[in-house]
Parts: sequence; structure tokens; C-alpha cells
Amino acid sequence: MSKPSVAEVRAGGQPEGVKERVNEEHWAGRLYMRDVSPYLSTVFVRLGVPPNPITYLMMAFGVLAGAVVAFGGLWSALLAFAMVQVYLLLDCVDGEVARYTGRTSTAGIYLDRIGHYVSEIALLIGLGVRAQGAFEPGGWVVAGMAGAIGVALIKAETDNVVVARAKAGLPEQVSQEAMRPRSSGLSLARKAASALRFHRIIQAVELSVLLVGVAVVDAVRGDLDATRVLVAVCVAVAALQTVLHLVSVLASRRLE
Repeated sequence: MSKPSVAEVRAGGQPEGVKERVNEEHWAGRLYMRDVSPYLSTVFVRLGVPPNPITYLMMAFGVLAGAVVAFGGLWSALLAFAMVQVYLLLDCVDGEVARYTGRTSTAGIYLDRIGHYVSEIALLIGLGVRAQGAFEPGGWVVAGMAGAIGVALIKAETDNVVVARAKAGLPEQVSQEAMRPRSSGLSLARKAASALRFHRIIQAVELSVLLVGVAVVDAVRGDLDATRVLVAVCVAVAALQTVLHLVSVLASRRLE
């Protein structure tokens, strides 16, 4: 039991349905990271490392990615991309270790959510500092912070559905039918937004990829225009998604 195989950890840490979780599983997890994560999960299980320290490590890599981005240059974008990949890997691993060892907990779920908050906030603030071109106050830093606030609000809107239902004595789970807006027009708009997936621009994995792209353009051009365009797009997406998500929640039956 102290030295399980990778296959055993995979079976226990990735039970049926884990990859299919609509709102919990990132596409990159389904595409490749869940194939890799059991190898690291097995190492942690054999060493007897509990899930929560792994979550703290995940959080550290996410925040460090944002700090590295702020330094500017192509190297920092590439390093931040690598750190975000480690962040995603650890995000898979902490849950696998928890499930395999039977050490799932409310505290673990809470820490995991906080980890996503601080990591994506740090990445956007780092992007703003990068666009400013210096470690000093300025409009681009403010823009990065505005985008970060938008990300935090979107996550708060999602999480507070569960909080509101719990306070009202309602079950935590919400059916797919209840998530659809009552209005057919809003329902169509929600489907269109979901199909376009523009909200992913401000998520850590997608943003880290875009960062590498704009860093290459900036390196070729010798300026920060591409990075600044990305900041402006992130702020616009965050503002729009904050409003759209709030309307989607209030117009659905999620709070009933």
C-alpha cells in the first residue's frame, strides 16, 4: 500500500467521470495533463505527502508565474508558460492524491478555489506591469489590476451561487436545465458566448499561451504594443464577462 503502482493511483485518483466534469475539468487536463499527472501523484503518494501542501505548491507556481511575467522579455513569457503548466499539473495531482488516499476535505476544496483566484489575479497584474514597461505606477498597471478584479468577480459570482443556495437550505448541485436562462433570447446568447469561449482568454492556461505569442511579436517589433493590446483585450473580456455571467445567473433558475 505504501508503494502503489501508477496504474493503481490512476484508477483511484481518476475515477470514472473526473475528466467529464463540465465546470471543473479544464480542457488541457482532459487533452493531456490527466495522462501525465498520475506519475507525479504516485511519487507524492509514495512519499506520504498530504493533498493540501500540494495545493499550496500549486498556488505558489501560479503566483510566481505572474511575478515572472512582470519582468518582460520573451524569456519571462516562456518561463511563465512553463510555470502555468506546472500549476495545471499540480491542480490535477492534489485531487488525485486526495481521492486515492481518501483524504478529500472541505479545506482542500476551499484551498483549491483560492489557488485559482490568486493565480489568475497574479497573472493579470503581472501582465499589466509588463505592459507598463517598468516597476512603477501607471495606466497599464491599473488596467492589469482592473482585469484581475474582473476575474475575481466572475469567480465570486460562480462560487456565491453555492453559498446562496446553502444559506437558503437548497441542495448544492444545480441541474443543466436550471442553468439555462428563462428567456429564449438570453439562452441563445449564452450558447453563442459558450461556443465562442472568449472568456478563456483571461484564464491562466490560455493567457500564458497568448503571452508567449505577444512576447514574440514584441521581440520582433522592439516595442510593447502587442502586450498592451492583450491587456486591453483582457480588460474588455473581464468587464463583459462579469456582466454577462451575473445576468446569466440571475436570469436562470440556479438560485431557486
